[in-house]
Amino acid sequence: MRGAVAMPIKIPDDLPARRTLEAEGVVVMREADAIRQDIRPMRIGLLNLMPNKMSTETQIARLIGATPLQVELTLVRITHHVARHTPADHMASFYRPWEDVRTERFDGFIVTGAPVERLPFEAVRYWDELRRIFDWTQTHVHRALHICWAAQAALHHFHGVPKYERGGKAFGVFPHRILQPASPFLRGFSDDVAIPVSRWTEVRRDDLPSAVHVLAEGDETGLCLVEDPARRSLFMFNHLEYDTRTLADEYFRDQKAGIPIILPRYYFPADDPTRDPVNTWRGHAHLLFGNWINEMYQTTPFQVHRIGI
Repeated sequence: MRGAVAMPIKIPDDLPARRTLEAEGVVVMREADAIRQDIRPMRIGLLNLMPNKMSTETQIARLIGATPLQVELTLVRITHHVARHTPADHMASFYRPWEDVRTERFDGFIVTGAPVERLPFEAVRYWDELRRIFDWTQTHVHRALHICWAAQAALHHFHGVPKYERGGKAFGVFPHRILQPASPFLRGFSDDVAIPVSRWTEVRRDDLPSAVHVLAEGDETGLCLVEDPARRSLFMFNHLEYDTRTLADEYFRDQKAGIPIILPRYYFPADDPTRDPVNTWRGHAHLLFGNWINEMYQTTPFQVHRIGI
């Protein structure tokens, strides 16, 4: 697959994320214009399990829309799970249930985290369907990216890897070491990278099978990024996709609701929550997603029906 010019991201014309991305200078293609392009776009699906789906849509679209390729983003939801924090008309207008897309093939597929990490996997209401989706990525998706809880869930499904409760919540922007600088997914990365973290649980290195490679980890927060080459999958336990104020919004939301919450570490200047945080991870977020898409582009079949074979 080769394109001659830089291409934008294709998302539904009325998706609220479009206005935000256009205001930031991200080139967004209208659906009518995309149809006229004589090129096969990279097809990426997003299974969005986060409560604030519109915010997550924007975060992911911003990163995959910054590459010099035409990308078609398909928003996917669990078939029989009703989102409680996103308007029903938004879900009906822009999301397709997985059962409706399961016969289609994607160059890339992203599964987000979800606010269920302290539940046993089997206690999650949509666990059975999610397991079917994980298996489907092995036959209908060229490369998969799992984020936070989804990374833990996929490793548990494929390899039986357990998750553990931490002594306290890992919350803040923590330093991480790059362990495999030659990885194509880490091209351009600094030796140490600050990455937002927000989780109560963790996966431990000793439980990983030898087929899974650790690409990055932190002294305080443990595993960060691992790869399963045989399954063409990346597992990111933290949140490079977060906006500048995502952790602040979480902190003030819980504080207002009377939920015990610690101050996010290494985040507010001088640990003063009245001061605006500074985004120190944005460049590496673009690098990771850009590298992932580039590796996908270099290796995916040109004929869509051959994806996953």
